[in-house]
Amino acid sequence: MLNDKQDFTQGPIFSKLISFMLPILFSLVLQSLYGAVDMLIVGRFGTTAGISGVAVGGNVMNLFTMLLNAITMGVTVLMGQYIGAKRFEQVNKLIGNAVAFFLTLSLLLTVLIVIFARQLAVAMQTPEEAVDLTVQYIRICGAGFIFITFYNFISAMLRGIGDSNTPLLFVAIASVVNIIGDLVLVAGLKMNVAGAAIATVAAQAVSVVLSLWIIRRKKMAFSFQKKYFNFGSEVPRFVKLGMPLTVQGFLTNFSFLALCAFVNRLGLDASSGYGVAQKIQMFIMLIPGALMQSMAPFVSQNVGAQNEKRARSGMLCGQILGAGIGFVIMIGVFFFGDYLARLFTADEAVIARAFEFLRGFSPEAVVTCILFSYLGYFNGHSKSLFVMIQGLLQTFLIRLPMSYLMSIRPDASLTGVGLAAPTATIFGITLCFIYYKRMGRSLNRK
Repeated sequence: MLNDKQDFTQGPIFSKLISFMLPILFSLVLQSLYGAVDMLIVGRFGTTAGISGVAVGGNVMNLFTMLLNAITMGVTVLMGQYIGAKRFEQVNKLIGNAVAFFLTLSLLLTVLIVIFARQLAVAMQTPEEAVDLTVQYIRICGAGFIFITFYNFISAMLRGIGDSNTPLLFVAIASVVNIIGDLVLVAGLKMNVAGAAIATVAAQAVSVVLSLWIIRRKKMAFSFQKKYFNFGSEVPRFVKLGMPLTVQGFLTNFSFLALCAFVNRLGLDASSGYGVAQKIQMFIMLIPGALMQSMAPFVSQNVGAQNEKRARSGMLCGQILGAGIGFVIMIGVFFFGDYLARLFTADEAVIARAFEFLRGFSPEAVVTCILFSYLGYFNGHSKSLFVMIQGLLQTFLIRLPMSYLMSIRPDASLTGVGLAAPTATIFGITLCFIYYKRMGRSLNRK
């Protein structure tokens, strides 16, 4: 059974949303520290080529991680709907089926990542000086991909039942292990990119092992039952929900890789500056990310309980809250982004390039909060197909073309490349608003 904090179908909406969202936000902050700490320590104790290697290799690994997260969103939404409808045995079946599926998928992806690491690095147009280091990072992280998979799956499973505190504990443990690993392997043993990758994988492994131990000791609203460890009827259900998000995630992240390739053609300073800016960008996107991850389970529980009015109110609360906080972040990044870049490197040329990108990107802190609240609402209604369509339209009609055009201008500045993101997001918000109104009329007729 659920406790009162995990039940989103009753009680004050704003406080429920805040109490669920804050641990997710803190988790995302700590997760962002993985890449940020890697970049910071490699930047201070490694090489400029090492910064590019971690940045490009991290982008490649993020592609595969985002694919997994898209599919796990299907698990989160189904769990929320089953729990809202009080179908707890169905939750147990869903978990067992999902374990079998993600175990198989993670092993397959491990093989593919390790084998094709060099081809991926070359496809990214990685600067020649950083190719070998990028391959090294990708292969080491790829070898430990099973831990990355199950860390994300376990966190999604717990969010589906309304528990965001336990995943926070898991990521806190992993963050500590990662920081210690970076200090020992990169700063101490001078292992550069390889040390950062090993520390990242070790942190995920420790987190998964401890999370399983903690789950076994705590009383949960679900249980792992061996009879359900198979490719049963729940697999096509959560894959059907997650597949549009997977397609969107793959193509959208492919567009990020293309964007990285556009920037890489501008030279090592631009590549490294964009890599630093990306780490700061991760922190800018924390509030929108926390909103979307909070919105989907909140809405899905209320969809299961057939309380549409409460689901809509939750979405509007999220948009107001996120846009307000995002405005403060936007102002800080626009005027003080160079100070943030100095946390990662002392190279003035790299700092200048990072600041260029951040100035153009900064409005994204506001508009993405509005967009992601919409997307969490639609995901909670199992409308992942529309989420995919709008994502592809804004990416391939606006963001990629604009980024490319800005990158090929004479004496190209990264400000224009960064501005492509909020421009595309505003287009996505317009699509979401139209669909939201149409969906509302459809629900009112039922």
